[in-house]
Amino acid sequence: MLKPFFKRANAFSLIQKRFPLDYIIPVYHSVADSYLPHLKHIINYKSSLEFEKDLDYMSTLFNFVDLQTFIKNHDKKINKPYALLTFDDGYNEFRDIIVPILLRKGIYAINYINPAFIKNDDMMFRLKVSLIVERILNKDFMTPDSLVKLLMLSNNTSKKDLIAKVKAISYTNRHLLNQISIDINLSFDDYLKNNKIYLNIDDLQYIQDKGFGISAHSWDHPYLPELSINDQIKNIQRSIDFMEENGFSTDSMAFPFTDFGLKRSMFNTLFEDNQNLKFTLGTAGLKFDSVDKNLQRVPMENGFSAADEINFESNYFHLKKIFNKNKITRR
Repeated sequence: MLKPFFKRANAFSLIQKRFPLDYIIPVYHSVADSYLPHLKHIINYKSSLEFEKDLDYMSTLFNFVDLQTFIKNHDKKINKPYALLTFDDGYNEFRDIIVPILLRKGIYAINYINPAFIKNDDMMFRLKVSLIVERILNKDFMTPDSLVKLLMLSNNTSKKDLIAKVKAISYTNRHLLNQISIDINLSFDDYLKNNKIYLNIDDLQYIQDKGFGISAHSWDHPYLPELSINDQIKNIQRSIDFMEENGFSTDSMAFPFTDFGLKRSMFNTLFEDNQNLKFTLGTAGLKFDSVDKNLQRVPMENGFSAADEINFESNYFHLKKIFNKNKITRR
């Protein structure tokens, strides 16, 4: 793989030293010093110490700014590129762990949330996947009967194969996760009662009052390419409407999972219907986009430090530029 090679290079040293864009948009989901079964098997979340090291490193290269400053100036040539720090999904750790760190360091962040989950009475389907994987890895918690039902998912009895089958369940087939949970005596409702996963409406207001941003990330975190364009728009619009109704930001929205495969016509409709929407966000790393108002973010939870991640993205961008492969073209 290219990343293990590029990450060993000094920052931006392979081709040129200047960062290739005038901005960077890092994206995280959570920061935690405890074991979170609902996230452990789907997100490489960082500890508070790792997160602070990331921030300290990025602060040497970039100027962290708030959303309005970024909107006005991100496309201007400046000596020190802007950084807009973003989080996705609205997890509870944002208030209790992340906000105190950011306040101490004077760094702004915006959290893109799914309104479907703020009452903590349901969870995004991938979290259910993580909890089922946790149960597979701890078979001692299952009865012989539930184990047999689980093994029926696959012709192979290995844990690896079972986990792969569960992780392959998509948004449109998410009802299967509820059935599997019944078969293996795993109650998602009990888990939600015993664990506060998401920020609630009071938390969101508190966070905004502290100077941070809250904005739309779709209604319930679908994998958008599975949906028709009409359903994509409906799901996104419902979340934007929630932001407007509750006094949160409607200047930007972040696509769940990925914007890969999303059509130009979807973007056209979204921006036409939301005149206040300044830009949308994907997660393809350092890339340009044929939709000018769609900006790409750099995922920071791939198991690497910020230094390694940014080194890779910068050098990979310059390499792709040679072959004219650093721009996403929408049809």
